[in-house]
Amino acid sequence: MTLLILGIVLWWLAHLFKRIAPAQRAALGDPGKGLVALALAISVVLMVIGYRGADFVPVYTPFPGMGHLNNLLMLISVFLFGVGGTKGSLYPRMRHPMLIGTVVWSVAHLLVNGDLASILLFGGIGLWAVVAMAAINHAGPWARPSDGRGVKGDLMNLAGTVVLFAIIAGIHIWLGHNPFIGTYG
Repeated sequence: MTLLILGIVLWWLAHLFKRIAPAQRAALGDPGKGLVALALAISVVLMVIGYRGADFVPVYTPFPGMGHLNNLLMLISVFLFGVGGTKGSLYPRMRHPMLIGTVVWSVAHLLVNGDLASILLFGGIGLWAVVAMAAINHAGPWARPSDGRGVKGDLMNLAGTVVLFAIIAGIHIWLGHNPFIGTYG
């Protein structure tokens, strides 16, 4: 569990470094981006190893059938992740689509995982996304983008969402966690 917690803490620190210590981050210049990226890569490795190696400590029992709601929320989450890249009709309407997608991802996973490691991982990342949105909002007003692709961007995002969701589902099946059974155990 220690590696999982270290990974989550490093994830938070690397992402919030610019907000917590702006002068130090600015002093690092462009090489600082590489250091932050390295810290994030290490944090992901620590979280994966820590999560996979954590003992199963049950905290709550998910309701039966929540896997279906999880899948719907995951489709929404993956779509939100693509909003900024494809610049569809939501692009000029949402300030934090990726962070909102992260919160949706977190909730989706907490619906089907009631063990301590899952609460730490999914809850920790979801909480980070909420804090990150608040920190960004506190830093200044949003300059609403005026460019975008409209419906064309939405269709691109929808196609990408379906493909990426299939890949994610395939990886989960390969790891022994079939997301289409409806009830996990």
